[in-house]
Formats: sequence, structure tokens, C-alpha cells
Amino acid sequence: MATKRAGYIEKFLKKADKALQDGVKRADEVLEDAVEFGTMTAKQASQASKELRSQAKKEREQLQKRGAKKISDGIAAAKRSTSNTEEDLVTLQKLGKLRKSGVITEKEFQAKKKKILGRI
Repeated sequence: MATKRAGYIEKFLKKADKALQDGVKRADEVLEDAVEFGTMTAKQASQASKELRSQAKKEREQLQKRGAKKISDGIAAAKRSTSNTEEDLVTLQKLGKLRKSGVITEKEFQAKKKKILGRI
């Protein structure tokens, strides 16, 4: 009977050993799949990262261009405003001379003056 038990134990150990080896084999396959999947994911992440960096670079350049244009437009508007103010002041001086010389009336002068000062 001891021999019979030894045979059962031996068979049991062989089955257990085979099950363990099958489990290790399956675990190795799962790990290989995980590594392969991880590599694929890393490649996809790398590609997505490159695309995002490229898109961010384009958007940054567009923002820089728009910003530079707005600054340029602002400077031009400020120059126009300054030159318009200077022109308006010269016009007021001329109108003052015209009023003093009697070419325009005080009422006409005041109306033009009010209009010009409203723009400044």
C-alpha cells in the first residue's frame, strides 16, 4: 500500500509540476503580450507626443504672429491718434487765427472747437 501511495503522490506531484509549468508558461505569454502591448503603447505615446509638440509649436507661432500684428496695429493706432491730436491742435490754432481775423464767427469757432476737442 505504501507503494500505491507513493505512486499516487508521484502522479500528484507530476500533475502539480505540469500545472506549475503550464502556469509559468501562460504567465510568460501574458508577460510577453504585456511587454509587446507596452511597446506598442510607448510607440503610440511617442507619436502622439510628437504630434502634440508639433501642433503646440504651430499654435505658438500663430499666437506670436497674431500678437506681433496686434502690437503693430496698436502702435500704428497710437501714432495715428498722436498725429491726429497734433493735427487737431494745429487746426484749432488755425481756427483761432481765422476767428481773430473775422473770417469765422465766435459761434462757428466754438462749434468746431467742441467737435475737435470731442475727438481728442
